[in-house]
Amino acid sequence: MQLQRLATIEDVAGIAGVSIATVSRAIHEPAKVADATRRRVNDAIARTGYTTNAMARSLRMRRSNMILILAPDVGDPNFSNILVGLETEASKRGYGVLIGNTQNDATRETDYLRFISSSQATGLILLTGHLPFGLEQSSPLTRLPPMVAVNEPVPGDRVPFVGVDNFEGARIAAEHLISQGHRRVAFIGHSTSRMVAELRERGYRAALSDAGIAIDPMLILDGDGTTESGRQAAEHMFVRDVLPTAFLCVNDATALGVMIALNARGYDLPRQFSVMGFDDISYASFVTPSLTTMKQPRSKIGEEAMNLLLAVVEGRPVEQKQVLLRSELILRNSVARLGADDGDPSASRYRRSG
Repeated sequence: MQLQRLATIEDVAGIAGVSIATVSRAIHEPAKVADATRRRVNDAIARTGYTTNAMARSLRMRRSNMILILAPDVGDPNFSNILVGLETEASKRGYGVLIGNTQNDATRETDYLRFISSSQATGLILLTGHLPFGLEQSSPLTRLPPMVAVNEPVPGDRVPFVGVDNFEGARIAAEHLISQGHRRVAFIGHSTSRMVAELRERGYRAALSDAGIAIDPMLILDGDGTTESGRQAAEHMFVRDVLPTAFLCVNDATALGVMIALNARGYDLPRQFSVMGFDDISYASFVTPSLTTMKQPRSKIGEEAMNLLLAVVEGRPVEQKQVLLRSELILRNSVARLGADDGDPSASRYRRSG
């Protein structure tokens, strides 16, 4: 069996109609090559399979051209579409991506930190919401490759951030519930350790304050963003006997937990309770009732984050260290207008159906 000949830089140059030097610049210094020319080179690389050879050569030059992505849970439904955006933009520019699934494990993050420190990564994308464990003790930030936080901001101002405007998105979500007549709106997902949760709670509080609605601390419950925490929070509401007419949840997983608890008690949604999520993950349109929520432009987030990271990697000027994209209100069936007798917790809306 005859082995297929490996593609050479001459093959790429011939197909792209450029010089060998231009191909080399397009791979190693893409910012110095015109967009149209870089696209022709990338197309030629894809056709010939030369990308693998380029990566091997850059490794020998101690330049990995690899971007390491640290994610706390690759099973998170938000992750896959963000990854599509990250990988698409990286590939266009001749970079590859490696995924580190940390599982919120300090040991795993420390292992990845050693990988980073050995110059095997050109850049770092953080979806963890914090710097890698062990960083403060082992190495100053200046010794690490450029970093960008995605989806979850890193506390402080050292790491650029790309994600949605969580404050504004939650404010819009709460305003929608208020526009449907709801005045007793619970917030499920209070947290002092996650900036996303804090920002979304601030948006909720701002919307209520702007509408002249007093914020009832009894209607704000803790949650860690999981379905189980949403279920437990809803159950806790009934234990307290302090009931809202609508639930604004920190994310869709929490909203699902709230709906599970309410359905288990026999309530008719959304006639008796309205529920709203945030993120618009894949199952949001398939639950019953389908979930009204705020949609994150996840692929766009990934694209913007990779563009920002590579601008820093390649020494191009960066105008802003924070890129906030707008979330979109998605109207489905889990939110209904409040009826005439629904403001009284003793009214019929709180009686179980059937």
